[in-house]
Amino acid sequence: MTEMEMFKALELRFENLQQNILVSAQIQQTTMQTIATLKDLFLSYHTDQLQKIHRNPLNKYGKKCFSQSDEDGITLEIVRRLGIKDGIYAEFGVGNGLENNTLILASLGWSGFWVGGEELAFNYSGASKFKYIRDWITLDNISDLATDGINKFTDRTIDVLSLDLDGNDIYFAERLLSHSFMPKLFIVEYNAKFIPPSRFQIKYNANHHWTGDDYFGAALTNFVDMFAKYKYRLVCCNAHTGANAFFIKNEFTHLFNDTPFDVREIYSPPRYHLYSSHGHRPSAKVVEDILNDNIRTPS
Repeated sequence: MTEMEMFKALELRFENLQQNILVSAQIQQTTMQTIATLKDLFLSYHTDQLQKIHRNPLNKYGKKCFSQSDEDGITLEIVRRLGIKDGIYAEFGVGNGLENNTLILASLGWSGFWVGGEELAFNYSGASKFKYIRDWITLDNISDLATDGINKFTDRTIDVLSLDLDGNDIYFAERLLSHSFMPKLFIVEYNAKFIPPSRFQIKYNANHHWTGDDYFGAALTNFVDMFAKYKYRLVCCNAHTGANAFFIKNEFTHLFNDTPFDVREIYSPPRYHLYSSHGHRPSAKVVEDILNDNIRTPS
C-alpha cells in the first residue's frame, strides 16, 4: 500500500468515526429527550393522583399557568370563593417575571406591583396597572417598598400578596402584617422538610442567599403560629411541590368550611420535581402584552 493509499484509508476511517460519533450523539440526545418526556408524563400523573387523594379539597384545583407548579389553580379557586373580581396583587420575589404567583391575576385584569432584585425579561413601559420596584429586600425597607408600590393605585388595599424570597420570608411576612399590609389572601413559601408539628426558622440575615440546601425559610408550623397572631388561617399547601402555603383572613373562614383545620391534614410534603417542559416555552411577549394592557378583559 502506497503512502497515498494509507492516507486515504485513514481519512475514510476518520470520516466513519466522525459519523459514528454523530449518530451516537443523536441517539443520546433522543434518549435524553425521551427520558424527560416520560418523567414529565409520570410527574403529571402522580401529581393528579396526589391532588385527588389529598384530604384538602382545594388541592384538586391545582393547575399551572405562570406559577412554578400548581399554585395558579389554587389561587384562582380561593379568589373565586373570596368573591374578588378586580383586585390588587403584590408579589415580593418574582425572578425575571416569567414565572410567579400573581401573573395569573394580572391576566384577569387586576392591578398590582412586584418587588425583586432581578431585571425583568420584558418591556413594561406601557403598563398603566402595573409597577415594578427593583431593590434588595430587607426588614428595614420592605414596608417602605410596599407603600411605594401600593401608592400607585387609588384603592390602596392589597387583596393577594405573595412572598417567595428563599430565606427570610417569615420575618418579611410578619413585618408587612405588623405594618397593616393585611391582604385577604397571603401566599408564602415554607420549608416542607419540617413535618408538623416540628418547628424551625433560619436566623434573620439581611444578606442571606439560598445555596440550594435545606437552610432556608421556616417550617409550616412556625408560619401557622405567626399568622394566627394576625387572625389568619391556613387553608392549603400545594400538592405538587409542597412549597407554598395559602393563608386567608379568619373573617372568611365560613367560605372554606370544607377544608381541614388540622395543619397536619393540610400540610404537603416536599416534592421538588419540576417539569422538564410544560407546554410551549414561556414567552416574554405574552407577559409583556398582559402587563401592558394589550389583552381584552370582560367589562
